[in-house]
Amino acid sequence: MKKIFYIILFFFVTSCNNLEFVYKDDSNLLNPLYDNTEVSVSGEDLIFLKSYLSMLFGENKEEKYNLIIDINEKKTKRSVKTNQVTSNLRYELRFFYTLLSNNENCVVYEKEILSYFSITPKSDGYNYGTDASLEKKYELAIKDNLNQFLSFLQNIEINNCR
Repeated sequence: MKKIFYIILFFFVTSCNNLEFVYKDDSNLLNPLYDNTEVSVSGEDLIFLKSYLSMLFGENKEEKYNLIIDINEKKTKRSVKTNQVTSNLRYELRFFYTLLSNNENCVVYEKEILSYFSITPKSDGYNYGTDASLEKKYELAIKDNLNQFLSFLQNIEINNCR
């Protein structure tokens, strides 16, 4: 019984000698800006933005890049009743991204990404359901916008200037 165990152990160990780990080098990482970027935000102060920025970009350890995000918000009344109460609001969030290289001292990438959502207010004063829904839609719009920016970065070479 011991011989069989040692034979199986021997084959197991020898079959695993050429394993390569997926994240052995940084080229396989999905977010090349993680722990390399100083992020500054201007414009609208949005709920949940700072928590997602720290989650997506980490701490600025190597200081290779600066990311400047300018956010503009526009609210449009899409449907107004006869008593001038808004029954449908459209929110547009425009994120202007500018990625700068500290090593090359130049602009690496610029992108404008638009996120939008609509909300139907339920009453005039405070309404917990409407407010919670609005916060959730802001959260989803911010998360989606930042993820779109990171997906665009995968298609460019961020070590080259424009």
